[in-house]
Amino acid sequence: MSGHELSKGAVTPQMTTQAHATGRRAVKAVIPAAGLATRFLPATKAVPKELLPVVDRPVLQYIVEEAAAAGITDVLLVTGRGKTSMVDHFDRRPDIEARLEKKGDLERLAAVRRTSDLADIYTCRQGEPLGLGHAVGVAGSHIGDNAFAVLLGDEFVEEDQPLLPAMLDLQAQTGGIVLAFIEVSPEETSRYGIASVKPSSFGEDIVEVTGLVEKPKPEEAPSNLAVVGRYILPATIFEAIHNTKPGSGGEIQLTDAMAQLLAEGTPVHGIVYRGHRYDTGMPLGYLQAVVELAVKRSDLGAEFSSWLTDFVASDKMTKAGDK
Repeated sequence: MSGHELSKGAVTPQMTTQAHATGRRAVKAVIPAAGLATRFLPATKAVPKELLPVVDRPVLQYIVEEAAAAGITDVLLVTGRGKTSMVDHFDRRPDIEARLEKKGDLERLAAVRRTSDLADIYTCRQGEPLGLGHAVGVAGSHIGDNAFAVLLGDEFVEEDQPLLPAMLDLQAQTGGIVLAFIEVSPEETSRYGIASVKPSSFGEDIVEVTGLVEKPKPEEAPSNLAVVGRYILPATIFEAIHNTKPGSGGEIQLTDAMAQLLAEGTPVHGIVYRGHRYDTGMPLGYLQAVVELAVKRSDLGAEFSSWLTDFVASDKMTKAGDK
């Protein structure tokens, strides 16, 4: 499947059966990716942050693979100026494929071809970076009247600890909003949106959301559950975004639009994720993801781990820590 201009978990059998019996499971996803990524400059002056490599795959590919593994067949990239290379990554490259085939490098050939077979990739432009809510809003004409996923472009989860399948099935059951949470320490609450919650009837690690507070002080946080970059939303979010006024920094916040729907009676639930999440939005998190995934590679892990152990124990590491 190729790119166009415009342009599949940890789920119980009971949840899956109920989901398909009561509602249509979302098959489209939106990845907002129009930001300037100033924390990674000058590297991101010409290369989108979403294409920075984590070993030999860009961050964006991990995210699209996560979506495809959950049954998402249609991915819309909301892009900005200088980011057309993101959709290029998912196009076919007959020249590269022919060279790899001629060399007999079938493993790399399969890897290159796989990128164009993951999902149908579309793009639309966000003229100005006016906030996450605004970025989601420009996807309205592509999404239509169906529920859909929003995947932030700088984080992904472990392949064998998926999150999206359970979120998609829960949304099909409730028809509302489904959020992803992680537990954070009190001192971290000021970095996230924090939810006030109550128990739900859907089982362990699924809560009903009663409110959202943006970046509260530890003493004001209603819980230790932080919203992270996976959302399953009903199409009614688009009207809510349209009615949402710009907040701080002149940006239209997705949190404000979701709060509006919550106030109007839309059910909001959250799944507390217990798996491993890679957050590449900051240089430190990006470097940690590179190291962690390199260590796990069957072709690189042993040799890289040995080198890393020696490096950490070396004089070079000691001198670096003294600076």
